[in-house]
Amino acid sequence: MTVFERIKELTTKKGESLQTVAEKNGFSSNLFYRWKKSDPKGKDLAKIADYFHTTTDYLLGRTEDPGLPNSKRKSTDLADDVLFTYQGKEIPEADMKYIRELLKRFDDSNE
Repeated sequence: MTVFERIKELTTKKGESLQTVAEKNGFSSNLFYRWKKSDPKGKDLAKIADYFHTTTDYLLGRTEDPGLPNSKRKSTDLADDVLFTYQGKEIPEADMKYIRELLKRFDDSNE
């Protein structure tokens, strides 16, 4: 699969158009079509990889695994797995509940 084909697949899964994704990332609306015939700049490819929460290696076809090491983890899970402290003190459970809710809302808005 080419870089263009992988990006097209990812945009389809996200329910967006190639033009929309390009414009959201500050590129011209037909940039991805140019990538059919030429290699993308590294920083541009990295920006798109970040947008889709994947790796440049996946976009380049160097791996079939589209995920980053923690990409399968929901951020609300992160609040359960990581010890959170503030100024060296443990965060009270009531505050952690609020943090989890914020993280959940952030996850929901990115889907």
